Amino acid sequence: MREALASLTVRGRAFLAGGLMAVVCAILLDQQGLVRVGGLVVALPLLCAAFLGRSHFRLALEREVTPRLVAAGQPARVTLTLTNEGRAPTGVLLLEDQVPYALGARPRFVLEGIAQGWRRQVTYQLRADLRGHYEIGPMTIRITDPFGLVELGRTFHTSAPLTITPRTVPLPDIGLGGAWTGSGDNRPRSFATGSAEDVTVREYRQGDDLRRVHWRSSARLGELMVRREEQPWQSRATVVLDNRDGSHRGKGAASSLEEAVTAAASIAVHLTRRGFMVRLVTAAGEEPTTAWHFRDPEANTGPLLEALAVVDLDRRPSMDTSWLGEADQGGVLVMVSGALTSHDRGFLNRLQHQGSAPMAIALDVDAWAPGRTRTSPPAAALLSAAGWRTAQLGPGGRLDAAWQELGRAAVRTHGRDRRDVRATP
Repeated sequence: MREALASLTVRGRAFLAGGLMAVVCAILLDQQGLVRVGGLVVALPLLCAAFLGRSHFRLALEREVTPRLVAAGQPARVTLTLTNEGRAPTGVLLLEDQVPYALGARPRFVLEGIAQGWRRQVTYQLRADLRGHYEIGPMTIRITDPFGLVELGRTFHTSAPLTITPRTVPLPDIGLGGAWTGSGDNRPRSFATGSAEDVTVREYRQGDDLRRVHWRSSARLGELMVRREEQPWQSRATVVLDNRDGSHRGKGAASSLEEAVTAAASIAVHLTRRGFMVRLVTAAGEEPTTAWHFRDPEANTGPLLEALAVVDLDRRPSMDTSWLGEADQGGVLVMVSGALTSHDRGFLNRLQHQGSAPMAIALDVDAWAPGRTRTSPPAAALLSAAGWRTAQLGPGGRLDAAWQELGRAAVRTHGRDRRDVRATP
């Protein structure tokens, strides 16, 4: 009852104050008719408060977000199902769902009332232009009487996740086959030793055909090894995203980091759909959720986009290089860089001299960072000094054109030196 009295609306408080004033004036003026009118006006909000205070509502809420993984700029639908599991019917319901500011205004709905066992369902759409992970909810419900004199609030504690992935740009096909992908006769030597998960040889087992014995590997390892011809080779690619704070400028959707994330997402999706196993590496090192997996290309795209959806600026001064020491790297190496300094030369040299990477390419998203003076060398100069070829993709640049130019440069470089390809756009 106390909660109901404390939940009187402005109208209810006005009724209560007006009724009391009418009763006092009627007593002073000796007007018995006015006393009855004032008493009725006072009793109405009190009766409504008593009715709502003694009513035991048992409301259940189900929230469904479809799809839970949506690209920036695309809509997602939220479906709310409200059920009255109590015995008493509800009054007018005012629903307000809590949504992050980036997803727009809070949706509000009015339901006339739900009887015992009845269900009501409402839907609304969300759209965000900025990538990220968001929580939808909780839901706030306000129950009012038919006269709007009392309003009780209830809050559900459940919420549902929604992930907004980066925008992607369709990229043209470029020559990323044969020796550049680690397939065929040009696959990395480490994969012939049987140390990788997708090795082409295995230990000899009783009953194996002797014609399948790989004598060169057997001599090197000191035991009989046979070829695993039934297991096909699958190309690999590593996408390196430089997300350090000092490498980018601007804030929000117009920042150079967002352009870098869009470029990395577009390249990752493009390579995945072409049959590559793609993993993501940031300034903090390899992302654990995007490690190489043997899976369907469409299923492999989800973890990559989810990881890129939450990538933020990293305050560390240098890129983590622990993943470079792993055995059996192989495949295409793609770097999406921001502004670089002379301190990055060691990292660039290690990438450029990655012996197990048949092809390494780089895309310079933004050559200048906040506070960087013109005396600092641009990223293109540092990449060229480390043996890379590079092209800049500034604000508003066309990623598809840069990717196509990258392919042409890679073809030219590969034609000059088939032993070691280090091409960039």
